[in-house]
Amino acid sequence: MISIKMKQLTYFLIFLFISGVTTRVQAQLFPDLGGQRRGTSSAQFLKIGQGSRALGMGEAYVAIANDAEALYWNPAGLNNFDQHSVFFSHTQWLVEVQLEYAGLVYHINSTNSLGLAITYLHTDEMKETTEFQPLGTGRYFSYSDFLISLTYARRMTDKFSFGLSTKWMQENIVELTMNALLFDLGIYYDTGWKTTRFGVVISNFGNDMSPEGTLVYKDLENQDVEVSSFQSFPPPIIFRIGLAADFISQKDHLLTGTVQLNHPNDNKENLNFGLEYGWQNTLFLRMGYKTAQIEEDISFGLGLQRKIAGLNLKLDYAYTNFGRLGYVNRFTAKIEF
Repeated sequence: MISIKMKQLTYFLIFLFISGVTTRVQAQLFPDLGGQRRGTSSAQFLKIGQGSRALGMGEAYVAIANDAEALYWNPAGLNNFDQHSVFFSHTQWLVEVQLEYAGLVYHINSTNSLGLAITYLHTDEMKETTEFQPLGTGRYFSYSDFLISLTYARRMTDKFSFGLSTKWMQENIVELTMNALLFDLGIYYDTGWKTTRFGVVISNFGNDMSPEGTLVYKDLENQDVEVSSFQSFPPPIIFRIGLAADFISQKDHLLTGTVQLNHPNDNKENLNFGLEYGWQNTLFLRMGYKTAQIEEDISFGLGLQRKIAGLNLKLDYAYTNFGRLGYVNRFTAKIEF
């Protein structure tokens, strides 16, 4: 049996109560501030979260960030664990889109850490159709996004860390290509009060971007038209701030809760909530909830961790509900050494 102290149980119940009340208040009392910004940024693949642990907790992860998934969520988190780590993730995204992610974290010493990550989103070839050839023109095209990032994190004190990621991305569709240089900046702070910690991250900061190349299409008179000038849009910049704490912290049982506020430049603000229960540091159960989303809301996760031949192996799975769009399965493997 789990011997839960009354104070720990009280903190946990307060967290659940605040989560429910906040969700209802946000949905019923506050107007859709920021909703008019929908569809005003480019490179939307940058907003697809990485790592089944974080996704199983409703993407409320910037204040936890204590494994290789910090490469995506909070670069300052690279200093929150000691072992080098390799990180692989596969996502069967919506409408038959595939998303692959690989990352590496190397600790130079107890103060400085480096990270490298690659993201690749791609589709199978699709048939080109037009108004005049609805059954196909005989040509095929594909869509892909590629991103590579280099991260540096430094522990300034035993409580405070910061991290910076420099990212280069390329998007390809038909004859068009779009390139951009982006940055993530994150901080992580352990308050020293019980187990409370928080993180702050700004992601995908950079200049406006537009496609390069020449697009040829048929107009209503079936004449070829060339377009080589395109409107520019900003990247999907997101400001996140999160708070996390352990409600139960025992030898065999660990229950962690977290809440996160997100402020995107292309949508309204929203809150994410996450819980993770760990048994004997081997089996993990997770759940999360995202507010102010049209389709995506609840998520669940499962994790296993074992030490084999001196390596710490972690396997994670996350299920995310997208309402009328269906659901998404995500798988992640980590090797720590």
